[in-house]
Amino acid sequence: MRHIMAKAGIIGHFGYGKELANGQTIKTKTVTGELRKQLGRENVITLDTGGGIKKLFIILLKCIRVLKMADNVIIMPAYKGLRILAPYISFFNFFEKKKIHYIVIGGWLPEYLEKHIIVRRCLKLFHGIYVETEAMKRKLERQKFNNVVVLPNSKDICVLAESELKDIKERPYRLCTFSRVMKEKGIEEAVYAVECINKLCGKVIYTLDIYGQIEKGYLERFERILKENESYIRYKGVIPSRKSVEILSGYYLLLFPTYYKGEGFAGTLIDAFSAGLPVVASDWKYNSEIVTAEVGFLYSYRERKQLVDLLVKLYENNELVNGKRMACLRKAKEFSVESVISVFCKYLD
Repeated sequence: MRHIMAKAGIIGHFGYGKELANGQTIKTKTVTGELRKQLGRENVITLDTGGGIKKLFIILLKCIRVLKMADNVIIMPAYKGLRILAPYISFFNFFEKKKIHYIVIGGWLPEYLEKHIIVRRCLKLFHGIYVETEAMKRKLERQKFNNVVVLPNSKDICVLAESELKDIKERPYRLCTFSRVMKEKGIEEAVYAVECINKLCGKVIYTLDIYGQIEKGYLERFERILKENESYIRYKGVIPSRKSVEILSGYYLLLFPTYYKGEGFAGTLIDAFSAGLPVVASDWKYNSEIVTAEVGFLYSYRERKQLVDLLVKLYENNELVNGKRMACLRKAKEFSVESVISVFCKYLD
């Protein structure tokens, strides 16, 4: 009797049994949840790659099982996993002849493939490589890829109703960050800017609330930073995904001063747009493609003075900020997980 094939098998880091709030796990779960909605739960099987080197042998064996049980195999590894999965899947797919899809998480792939020739060759055999931005696609096409598709990041999130949108006029203005709490995400750039402006003005004109999971190894330094600026900077913990819009909608601006080397299309930007919250971001990596003049403001990354000057300007001209709130809501609708994954599903046929 012939075994009934699943439409899609997803290999990625689900973090089952753990409370993980990193971009890789969130995107893997988001994509999987929507595929189950659109294809039917019975047509989607999964394999969790969590567990590291201790479970590598078992994971690799299960990869073969996924290849045999699904018409389409979707992999969603980070760079360490890609180095193993791409050659392994390519080899066994020589016999299975399935469509292999790689949904890229973050913006590190083009630079990574310049140094990893074997992985690059394997990925060219895949049915599709799905990157988050047009700029990433262009970089890969310069490496002779012809199977690259832009599939922007997306979230299963309720966009704030236009009737609930409010201009923020109460001072001091409340700023926030909403990302992993680590130096490379620009946490200290944000702290410096707020500290500098408040000292310059001789009073508190901005406060800063920091949300997100604190990176291992950064806790001690971060606690020291909070203690030194406790009158206007606070750590507010991790926001449950279903409450992000409700909480973020009360802020004046979201600060995203990242210079994280793996940055792609950060999910935090979708949360901000969905809350009608304009963004002040560094022009690092692909931010300029997402944080356009319609929905936010850019400054040169690691240029702290530019950030300070921009925030002073936006304090003095709140109409520049409040005038972008409606555009943020419109922008957010472009990144609904339903619409993005419906496009992806066309490549599974």
